[in-house]
Amino acid sequence: MTLSRRLDGPIEGNYISAIHVSEIQKGGKAEKADSMTTTVREKGQITIPAEVRRAAHLEEGDPVEVEIVEEGILLRPRKVIDATQAWFWTPAWQESLRRSIAQIEAGEGVAFADDDAFRTALDG
Repeated sequence: MTLSRRLDGPIEGNYISAIHVSEIQKGGKAEKADSMTTTVREKGQITIPAEVRRAAHLEEGDPVEVEIVEEGILLRPRKVIDATQAWFWTPAWQESLRRSIAQIEAGEGVAFADDDAFRTALDG
């Protein structure tokens, strides 16, 4: 998901006149969002509107990458993955998971009543 921002006015000191959220995630697909405005506070802090935080699955303490782009400011949510769970997010594992889901949706595969039935099937 990408949350992109467009400046509606010049940057003056630490203030940005408007921040526009052009896309938010709704129901699994990106949709155009209404313009939202927030104010830059002391120390450069802004409040991301609740609707945007929910759509981006942002929680207190989550890291957010900030980048200046041609259109303005880009805020990119970053989730930290625990090292013990990093294997799940490797490209190879994700591809394997996609193949498994496709097989299940196609009606391929076998369900086993218990571990013993599964081991028996493996032993052939």
